[in-house]
Amino acid sequence: MQIVISNIPVEVVRKNIKNMHLSVLPPDGRVRVSAPTQLTDEAITMFVRTKLGWIKKQQEKFQQQPRQSERQYVSGETLYVWGKQYFLQVEYSYKGNVLTLSGDKAILTVRKESSPTQRESFVNEWYRNLLKQEVAKYLPKWEKTTGLYCSSWQSKYMTTKWGTCNPTSKKIWLNLQLAKKPIECLEYVILHELAHLKVHNHGPEFTAILDQYMPYWREHKRRLNDSTLDYLPSQLE
Repeated sequence: MQIVISNIPVEVVRKNIKNMHLSVLPPDGRVRVSAPTQLTDEAITMFVRTKLGWIKKQQEKFQQQPRQSERQYVSGETLYVWGKQYFLQVEYSYKGNVLTLSGDKAILTVRKESSPTQRESFVNEWYRNLLKQEVAKYLPKWEKTTGLYCSSWQSKYMTTKWGTCNPTSKKIWLNLQLAKKPIECLEYVILHELAHLKVHNHGPEFTAILDQYMPYWREHKRRLNDSTLDYLPSQLE
């Protein structure tokens, strides 16, 4: 369910809880309210209205975070791979697209007449393959550690979540942008989503799982959410 208050979309999730919980979520300030199942829509709306000032301040913080500029995929731009910054060097060839890392350079070889959209599509697939390689190592590691197993996983480009899961089907989705972040952040998101297979909310039982298996998860979460964000073509939707 979604309500709109002062032009701010608010996701409402009803749960078997006693009190309401308001969250403004990274990376771009999505608003979510967890509310007791019996609470009326009017009560939820009134609660959110009393928090509008705080919500807007939190959203401003996310909007002020450094973001990479919109890319044209030309020499001199930057790419991030597992938390490290590389400077793009574009070369031309008709033998096929290639992206290689050398020192602090990301050497992108493409057709000279290729468009920014075509180059972006290739780079995103390169990131996807990179992510698959690491998830193939770290997902089984955390499944074995926790005893929590997903049925399958998939990557997709997301602008409001680093990961998500369906507890019923036990399928996990991971944000393609995680290939740009430090490996520790990827491991944190994997553990986070696996924990949701057992606990669907973010309450004490959920955080206890994270504390048990990754004592420094809060540092990884903060590092992830404070890192440079991708260019977003529009304001909050």
